[in-house]
Amino acid sequence: MADNSNLALPLSISAGIHIGVIIILAIGIDFTHKPVQVQQVSAPAVQAVMVDQQKVANHVEKLKQEKRETERRERERQAELERKAQEAKQAREREQAQIKKLEQERKQQEIETQKANEAAKVAQVKQQQEKEKAQKAEADRKLKEQERKVAEEAAQKAAEKRKAEEAAVAKAETERKQKEAEAKAKAEAEAKAKAEAKAKADAEAKAKAAAKAKADAEAKARAQQEQEMADALAAEQAALSQTMNKQMQSEVGKYTAMIKSTIQRNLVVDESMRGKSCKVSVRLANDGFVISSQTQGGDPNVCRATKAAIQKAGKLPVSPDPAVYNLMKEINLIVEPTFN
Repeated sequence: MADNSNLALPLSISAGIHIGVIIILAIGIDFTHKPVQVQQVSAPAVQAVMVDQQKVANHVEKLKQEKRETERRERERQAELERKAQEAKQAREREQAQIKKLEQERKQQEIETQKANEAAKVAQVKQQQEKEKAQKAEADRKLKEQERKVAEEAAQKAAEKRKAEEAAVAKAETERKQKEAEAKAKAEAEAKAKAEAKAKADAEAKAKAAAKAKADAEAKARAQQEQEMADALAAEQAALSQTMNKQMQSEVGKYTAMIKSTIQRNLVVDESMRGKSCKVSVRLANDGFVISSQTQGGDPNVCRATKAAIQKAGKLPVSPDPAVYNLMKEINLIVEPTFN
């Protein structure tokens, strides 16, 4: 019994010191420079305490190493987070720069479209002016034709009057020369009348031929002028149509590139996808919302990643121009993973 009592005290002291050291290490108190008063104990108790302190020291060193390892991992994790944040920032800046550039190009296209519309309006005004000019020329021609007819009628009446007067003079002369000359005078009058009739007929035929030639020339000139105006209008309309088609194709190309860029940003790739691709068909609402997407062929892994990227994006860039949207509301794309 006495031996047990003698061992109980040192063991209790050892346990107390052990627990105290653990508590001190746990709360970080350093008593390195402060002396500690300990109760004198027997040799077996001191040996037990030394063994326990060694274990405690080993445990403490292990805890310190774990703490240092944890701190190192935390520093690495923070560095990785900062790197990813920097990459995300750079990606956002590049995307904003691309959007700004596309907006500038869209405004330039609007300016060019406006200029083309103004040119078309000028052409229409010019066409209307040419049409009015042609109408005025036709009115002048009709007025001159009417004046010519009036002049011809007046000349014809004058000729008839002159003929009547000459006939009267001839008749008086015939009566004055007595009856013997009547036969001769009558013959002469008949010959003269025939000659005048022939001359009149010849003059009328020449006048009609001249009038017909003038009318034909005027009709030919008018037809040529109308054809030239029609050709000029057709050329202007073709140029305008070509400009508008070029602008629309440019818009389609830009928004197709933006859609592919959006899909690429959301595409999760691995090394097995290198050099492979997937063809996908996408239906879009007029606000860019993805109505549906169907793969049309390609590498299965790339196709799965492509569909996942489209679903993740949810909305894709579309043009506010209804004509461009109609060309792109059902679009086929070939997606090829890129590797940095």
